[in-house]
Amino acid sequence: MGTIPNLCDTSKLPHGSPWKCPMDRVFFDASVIWGLVGPRRIFGDLGEYGKINWFFLGGAIAPIVVWFADRTFPNQKWIRLIHMARLVGCHIIDAPATAVIFTSWIIAGFLSGFVVYRYQPEWWKRYNCVLSVGLDARTVS
Repeated sequence: MGTIPNLCDTSKLPHGSPWKCPMDRVFFDASVIWGLVGPRRIFGDLGEYGKINWFFLGGAIAPIVVWFADRTFPNQKWIRLIHMARLVGCHIIDAPATAVIFTSWIIAGFLSGFVVYRYQPEWWKRYNCVLSVGLDARTVS
C-alpha cells in the first residue's frame, strides 16, 4: 500500500466528494497512550481498559479450542478451515479499513466461500469475483 502515490490524499478530491480514507491513526494514538498517559493508566490497574488484557489469554486459547474441536469431531471437515490467527489478526495487513468493515467481510466471506460455493457452485464461479471487487471498492469509500 505504501507504493501507491496519493493513496489517502483527500486534498486531491473535488469539493463535496463522498470518498474518504478511513485509515486508523495508529501512530498518534500510540504516542498518546505510551508516551503521554502511560500504559498503566490505560491498560493497568489504574486504567479503564485493564480487562482488554484478558484477550491475550483468549488469543492463546482460541487455536487450542479449534484443535480440540477438530479432534473431537473428525467428520466435520470445516473445522480444519478455521484459522484463528487470520480471523483475529487480519486487520493488521489489510487495506485501510475500520473495524466495522471486518465483520461484514467475515459474514460475506463465509456466505460466499462456504454456503454459495457449496450449494450454488455455478453462481459462485460467475459472480464471486464481482462480489470481491465490490467489497474491496467499498472499503475506501
